[in-house]
Amino acid sequence: MAVKKNTKKSNVSKEDLLSYYRDMLLIRRFEEKAGQLYGMGLIGGFCHLYIGQEAVVVGLEAAASEGDKRITSYRDHGHMLACGMDPKGVMAELTGREGGYSKGKGGSMHMFSKEKHFYGGHGIVAAQVPLGAGLAFSDKYKGNDRVTFTYFGDGAANQGQVYETYNMAELWDLPVVFVIENNQYAMGTSVKRSTKSPSLWERGAAYGIEGEEVDGMDVLAVKEAGEKAVAHCRAGKGPYILEVKTYRYRGHSMSDPAKYRTREEVQKMRDERDAIEHVRDMLLTGKHATEDDLKTIDKEIKGIVNEAAEFSKESPEPSLDELYTDIYADA
Repeated sequence: MAVKKNTKKSNVSKEDLLSYYRDMLLIRRFEEKAGQLYGMGLIGGFCHLYIGQEAVVVGLEAAASEGDKRITSYRDHGHMLACGMDPKGVMAELTGREGGYSKGKGGSMHMFSKEKHFYGGHGIVAAQVPLGAGLAFSDKYKGNDRVTFTYFGDGAANQGQVYETYNMAELWDLPVVFVIENNQYAMGTSVKRSTKSPSLWERGAAYGIEGEEVDGMDVLAVKEAGEKAVAHCRAGKGPYILEVKTYRYRGHSMSDPAKYRTREEVQKMRDERDAIEHVRDMLLTGKHATEDDLKTIDKEIKGIVNEAAEFSKESPEPSLDELYTDIYADA
């Protein structure tokens, strides 16, 4: 059954606000650096940046508990950082080095962390959706109270396997939160041009799945909606859908000139709706931090990112022997 759009704001402490600010800023500075390294030719292949969407994953990670799982598509660096993966290992994987999370063999779309319960980065559109339901089935089978966050975009929301998965997830009451990161453009096509029904979350009603639309440029709204979705799943009520309305500032990938929208449109979002600036204003107006405090945080974050970039350049290339490792799971 569908429910109305979430508009209520959470109460939040100074410590939490600062934490969300730091986490979102880390993602943005990391992605800016990744874009620089791509331009220098140090990152090959595809590179999909998360700039603009930081509040989505930071808000939902704030609603998660230890042992919860997450799986997403190729725009995944932000998810890795938000769940606690080491920026050095993430950046080194982007540059194809031995110090990367997949030892330089996977790149951004095939990076995993068993310790952080991060199951990729998947390059095939919507392929991760049934896999996410499978992760949730594992927890249902084991009888624990873990939840899986399964992220996909507005373009993937039109894929048939999404609805096969909805049906199975509701039929089996799987503890999975389906997160539609609706950044308004499926690659280069706006939702208005590609999708007849503008409310993607409401499609779950055909399967009896509850859900709601959330302001994805407001980390507190995302956190609160995430807590509601997680509580629903942990209570054994089956899946939940969150359509998180967000916006990416860069092109679909580094090779995308983004000519399908105007510079004025992007700048308007940056000026009026930026998620990081929103929290920054809350910290300043609430007297939780000073301008100097925030400058110090930015300096610290830049130091972490620069260190990760240096590590990614200095880490050696993987040896040829690595071609034959990690082929089979351990017995």
